[in-house]
Amino acid sequence: MKITAQMIREVREETGAPMLRAKKVLEEVGDKKKAIEILKKEGFEKMAKRTDRATGAGVVVSYTHHTGKVASLVELLCETDFVAKNEVFLEVANNIAMQVASMNPKDEKELLAQEFVKDPGKKIEELIKEATAKTGENIKLSRFTRIEIGN
Repeated sequence: MKITAQMIREVREETGAPMLRAKKVLEEVGDKKKAIEILKKEGFEKMAKRTDRATGAGVVVSYTHHTGKVASLVELLCETDFVAKNEVFLEVANNIAMQVASMNPKDEKELLAQEFVKDPGKKIEELIKEATAKTGENIKLSRFTRIEIGN
């Protein structure tokens, strides 16, 4: 299998792995899917070492359903302002806010265990882990709330 720059770019985008590591794993296994699995696993292992790091930065995002009758607020924390402005981090925060508005979880444990409405094969906890692996920082869901007309 010929390793192309496009393949390396796709693996990097999917996993957040450095370019040289993505290229090396692609060359070793010769399969894009296997390379992504390996690099995600490595990222999750590295992520586990970050869970004790302080999360002093982050964002508060809101989501309002198109009907205007349901809204949510989510506070997602990370280690630095740099990551708090990162596209990957902001996308996860917005997706979690949409999840809260859509699925009305009663607590954090339930929310983290829910299947993501946009991709039922993934749990919300996995979205956060993937973002942690891609950004290289500890990411934590701090709190959330949901408001609905009449409730």
